[in-house]
Amino acid sequence: MPLKLIREDITRLRCDAVVNPTNEMLEPGGGVDAALHHAAGPQLLAACRKSAPLRVGAVAVTPGFALPAKYVIHTVGPLWRGGTHGEREQLASCYSEALSAAAALHCESIAFPLIASGTLGYPKGQVLRVATEVIEAFLRNAEMTVYIVVYDKTAYEISQALFSEVTAFVDDHYVEALCYSRSCRMMQAEEIPVGIPATEELSIGAPTLEEALAHLDRGFAETLFFYIDQKGLTDVECYKRANVDKKTFSKIKCNKQYRPSKVTAVSFAIALRLSPAETEHLLNTAGMALSRSSKFDVIIEYFITTGNYKDIFEVNEALYQFDQQTLGV
Repeated sequence: MPLKLIREDITRLRCDAVVNPTNEMLEPGGGVDAALHHAAGPQLLAACRKSAPLRVGAVAVTPGFALPAKYVIHTVGPLWRGGTHGEREQLASCYSEALSAAAALHCESIAFPLIASGTLGYPKGQVLRVATEVIEAFLRNAEMTVYIVVYDKTAYEISQALFSEVTAFVDDHYVEALCYSRSCRMMQAEEIPVGIPATEELSIGAPTLEEALAHLDRGFAETLFFYIDQKGLTDVECYKRANVDKKTFSKIKCNKQYRPSKVTAVSFAIALRLSPAETEHLLNTAGMALSRSSKFDVIIEYFITTGNYKDIFEVNEALYQFDQQTLGV
């Protein structure tokens, strides 16, 4: 997965590089900085001293020593002073310079903490937004797996208005049940939001046998590439928007019988900004449908029917807020 948001101990991650938010003299501080020095051993401090001092927004690279990561990319985050003293530009530089350093080292994976969100006081939600914007821009022209490591939900500060809208939609449409009878599904069709044609009831259970058989002639892969062409996207634009790695996309392209997971199929639907009917069509070709017995499906339905998102990462923030699996492969 090109960008994955995870809750993990960054000192234990097996990736090519980890990013260490430190101070200008590269002396062990607190939080992630202290944890990385403790895990890497005393050689890390000796290597750091050769690169001090380091200005805000710049990076320095050392070996990982006893860490699972091959490299540690050190960077100095900005002190939060209300957001009017160039903090955003400095923070963006931390992420972009670290990514450039990792690319120069031919790294295939890198892990970031939320830089400057600890003692420097930068609001976590704003750090996350800057990080995802910088990383997304980088990944448009690069192939690398990037992890953003968080420790709690406070990093995912989606707007209160959006949170309330999604919550209300889930409350109205989510039904805790293992299955539905056909009559129950038809009764629930009356709950479809105004403006959505009855033919677009993509959250109402699984397709019928007749519906499933109708899509056998055109499989998921063929349908996906039909929509890519229809939306005027290149293959690269599509899989990067979907947060899907190049290897997975190549498998789909080379195998007309490819059967995706639901997360993969939905990731492409979001990336292509498919309508409810188009999403239903794409999922049906893989023998799937969105269901009101799945909270994940109902949240996805909200974003598909409203179009209330800028990119897949905003959808992922909402999914994480509701303890659901995020999109991408």
